Amino acid sequence: MGESTDVVAAGRAATASRAGAAPLRVAVAGTGFIGAVHAHAARRAGAHLVGVAASTPATAATAAARLGADRAFADAHELATADDVDVVHICTPNHLHEPLAAAALATGKHVVCEKPLATGAAEARRLLAAAGDAGLVATVPFVYRFYPLVREARARVASGSVGAVRLVHGSYLQDWLATEADDNWRVDPELAGASRAFADIGSHWCDLVEFVTGDRLAAVCAESVTALPERIAATGAHAFEAAAAPGAQAGGDGGGRRAVTTEDIAVVLFRTRAGVAGSVVVSQVSPGRKNRLQFEVAGADATLSFDQEQPESLWVGRRASSEVVVRDPAHLDPAAAAYAVLPPGHPQGYQDCFDAFVADTYRAIRAGGTADVDGLPTFADGARAADITDAVLRSSRSGGWEEVPS
Repeated sequence: MGESTDVVAAGRAATASRAGAAPLRVAVAGTGFIGAVHAHAARRAGAHLVGVAASTPATAATAAARLGADRAFADAHELATADDVDVVHICTPNHLHEPLAAAALATGKHVVCEKPLATGAAEARRLLAAAGDAGLVATVPFVYRFYPLVREARARVASGSVGAVRLVHGSYLQDWLATEADDNWRVDPELAGASRAFADIGSHWCDLVEFVTGDRLAAVCAESVTALPERIAATGAHAFEAAAAPGAQAGGDGGGRRAVTTEDIAVVLFRTRAGVAGSVVVSQVSPGRKNRLQFEVAGADATLSFDQEQPESLWVGRRASSEVVVRDPAHLDPAAAAYAVLPPGHPQGYQDCFDAFVADTYRAIRAGGTADVDGLPTFADGARAADITDAVLRSSRSGGWEEVPS
């Protein structure tokens, strides 16, 4: 125990020393779509990309060249425990999140871990405790918080300008798994966990509405649907990779069929701790919907509506009139204007949110903690998402209401 504590303390001291004098040294485990997004954001924030790890050393070498990393690690565990790394970004399949994050924290590394934080709520809680014991910065990319107009919605709810919140509802819809030829590791519960659609994207929606309203889900009543009980196996495919052609067999495993046990769709009723009613529809099989995260908060005096695919505007509805608020920092709440990094009319998007999230994470590392970085999603938020997902799974089995731990 003493030796482990000494390692963590030494790692924290080295990071603090370097933070003031040199770029943070970061490494990214996992080099698919999201790994590349992390690598770009790390460089944008001024970090030095020490290395990457992938499913094989050869894949890692190719990715290192593509992403501008110094070297390719032999495997993700070597990356997570390397002496010359200050911050570990974990972008691997879900079943590797917990062991890699635990190894990184145990060796004094700050951690940015993709959601779900772990494949179970108990495992996520263990990681939260480990990060707290180590005194390290540990964050989860709930990056939709970083749209300026999400921050504007949050400020308006907090100020009371919409009145008492009465209803919260919305959806998160995708189509990248809409056919039986669409498949990747996320469909395998051994790699991704017992929940797919809700853990993957429903968790984003719940985090966002809790962030905007300042209220928390207290109980859920859920129904889950596996619309495609069989898929044509393509375990080598990456997320958002299209099938070869409608009706064609996908590659990877020779086109064999496999049973699907995780949900394609989740329909969830909920009530919050403040007694507000709400609902969300989550789907990865809705043709034409690419990444439509939409929420609506109806207060006594006004309704706010935000659509992630149209992030440059916030609809504000009132009984007498309605308006569309655009991303113009001159007319936004200061908390929102701070994230409007381009002039109005020059669109900001998903990568900009990710850049802001990573920059805020690194700012917290340099400051010695997250206290002064408003709205930064940490392992506490990742564990919270795991608790909600667990309640949704329990409810879909029981057919009744299930409490979300407080």
